[in-house]
Amino acid sequence: MKTLFKKLLLLAAVIYIPMQSMAWGTNGHRICGQIADSYLNAKARKAIKEILGDESIAITSNWADFIKSDPAYSYLYNWHFINLEKAYTYPELQAYLKADTITDAYTKVNFLTAELKKKATTKANKLLYLRMLIHIVEDLHQPLHTGHLSDKGGNDVKVVWFGKESNLHSVWDSELIDLQQLSYTEYTTMINHTTLAQRTEWQKAPLSQWIYESNQMADKLYAETKTGDKLSYKYNFAHIATLNQQLVKAGVRLAGLLNQVFG
Repeated sequence: MKTLFKKLLLLAAVIYIPMQSMAWGTNGHRICGQIADSYLNAKARKAIKEILGDESIAITSNWADFIKSDPAYSYLYNWHFINLEKAYTYPELQAYLKADTITDAYTKVNFLTAELKKKATTKANKLLYLRMLIHIVEDLHQPLHTGHLSDKGGNDVKVVWFGKESNLHSVWDSELIDLQQLSYTEYTTMINHTTLAQRTEWQKAPLSQWIYESNQMADKLYAETKTGDKLSYKYNFAHIATLNQQLVKAGVRLAGLLNQVFG
C-alpha cells in the first residue's frame, strides 16, 4: 500500500508541475515558432535543420512542455520562468539581473546561447539546448512568466472564463488564443505583419528589455484582475492586440537570436 501511495503521489506531482509553468498553449508556442521560421537567415536555417532534422521550429517549440511528464527532465522546471514579485523600473531590473545567479529563464537563455555557439557541444546537447532556447524565449513573452512566485505566475488567481473555471495564467497561455478559433498557421498568417524597422528595433533590444516589458504587462494584469472575476468578450477585446503583439515579438526576437547564434 505504501508503494502504491508513493506512486500515486509521484503521478500527481508529474501532472501538477506542467500545469503550474505552462506558457503559451500548444498553439501559442507554434505561432511563435512559425513566425521565427519566417525570419531566419540561410546559415541559421541550415544549422537548425542539421540539429532538428525534419522537425520544424513550430513543432519543436512544444517539446519542453511535453517532456515535463518525464521525471528525468524535472530539473528543467525552473528554466521556464523568472519570478518577479513586483513591477521593476528598468534600472532596478537591470541591477537585479546582473546579480541573478539562480536557475531561471534569464540565466538559462544566457547559458543556452553560449553553449550553442560552442563547436565542442555534443549533438545530443545541441538538440536539447536548441529546443529549450526556442521554448524559453517564447515563454518570456508571456507576461505571467515574469509574475509572482506567491501565486505561481497567476495560476492561483482563479477566474471564470466564459462560464468555466480557469485562472489568469491559463487565460494568457491558451484561452485567449483558442477563442480566436484559428489553427496555428492561420493565426500566424493573420498577425505576422512586420516592417524591417520594427524587426530591427525589437531584435536589438537586450534580453533584459524583453523581461522588463513582460514584467510591466504582468503588473497591469495583476492590478486589474482578482480571484472570482468573470471574464469573457470584454476581456478579449481589451487584451487580444497586446497578446498578438507579444506572439509576434517572441517570434521576431527568437529569429534574431538564432541568426546571431548560427549565422
